[in-house]
Amino acid sequence: MTARHETDETKIRQLVDGTAEWIRAKDLKALERVYTADVVSFDVEPPLQHVGVAAKLKNWTNVFTFFHEASYEVRDLTLTVGEDVAFGHCFGQLSGTLANGTTTSGMWVRATFGFRKVDDEWLIAHDQVSVPLDVATGKGVVDLQP
Repeated sequence: MTARHETDETKIRQLVDGTAEWIRAKDLKALERVYTADVVSFDVEPPLQHVGVAAKLKNWTNVFTFFHEASYEVRDLTLTVGEDVAFGHCFGQLSGTLANGTTTSGMWVRATFGFRKVDDEWLIAHDQVSVPLDVATGKGVVDLQP
């Protein structure tokens, strides 16, 4: 791995770590800066895709309305970094205290990211969050641990 790729990988890891921190802080302005304007998100809630940073921020607004206090943990982030695009995958867990005061450990999801370098800054251009599907029942399996 070249020094440039190591630096780029470090920047992307800092971006992912920062995203988790800004989720905990419920900081929409900071989150807006991590996505490309044309981000495409395949999130766990409908519809099938959310296009554009405004749609992605609407998803985070919904999360922040649902959670009084939110926490986000990232595990096992693996990255492949090119000159101006990169991709990665990890496990993520959104947990916290709901608006009604109930504490929840949330669920672990699978997350995949597509990153694009724009003006020498790495941004999230695509994300996909999913849970495994029990084919026999047609229901998501949300109690798995990484």
